[in-house]
Amino acid sequence: MDFTEEQIRRYARHIILPEMGGTGQARLLRSKVLVVGAGGLGSPLILYLAAAGIGTIGVVDDDVVDLSNLQRQVLHGIGDLGTAKVDSAVRAVAAVNPDVRVVPIRTRLDRDNIATIVAGYDVVADGSDNFPTRFLVNDACRLAGKPLVSAAILRFDGQLSTYRPGGPCYRCIYREPPPEGSVPTCSSAGVLGAMAGTMGSLQATEVVKELLGIGETMAGRLLIYDALSVTFRMVRVPRDPGCPLCGDHPTITDLSGHGSTANVCG
Repeated sequence: MDFTEEQIRRYARHIILPEMGGTGQARLLRSKVLVVGAGGLGSPLILYLAAAGIGTIGVVDDDVVDLSNLQRQVLHGIGDLGTAKVDSAVRAVAAVNPDVRVVPIRTRLDRDNIATIVAGYDVVADGSDNFPTRFLVNDACRLAGKPLVSAAILRFDGQLSTYRPGGPCYRCIYREPPPEGSVPTCSSAGVLGAMAGTMGSLQATEVVKELLGIGETMAGRLLIYDALSVTFRMVRVPRDPGCPLCGDHPTITDLSGHGSTANVCG
């Protein structure tokens, strides 16, 4: 594609990267990324994807902006209180990069709508904050053959991994959702606001790498970050032959076992 003079100036620091160049930047401008959750993780993720020039960003969220969100959800501001997060995302991205089209999807994901939503995107990035959503997104992406970049945060801890078709999936690490109430949430246990920025930015980097096919993928690896000790650990995640979704004899072949999810506020 031919860049405008404004685009050459905007993406100059990308274009001079040997791993990216003009060809890579053009690929980003043609790419479509679905972001699940416009909350803590989704905020920096969406902003950095927009700044990078991802051509189309779909944003799924059924929530509205609350004052308690602003401690970590930098996509939104005081003027957005009470408004839909997906609408706030549209306005925030428009202020960053007019090259980017945001598709606001104000809905609660379920087994009936997720396949249709996921189908239109090249990569899915999960920034949700609850297990029903994470398992639903993982299963839908695997069945659709879509790469998934997933992150999670709680208190001072963060996790990040990529799940590619043919490799290990989220269920290779966590076989089934834990019993309801057995694992604390950000609302009950708290989370350092800056943790969302750290993990959301790492997530955006991995999405760009997946789109361009550069660097070493996070597929088959789980990154664990402890902010209090400032340590990163990388854990190998092999495909589980007994995994009910991606194992040798899968028992999950559709999404019929899922119901509606909770809000994906991240």
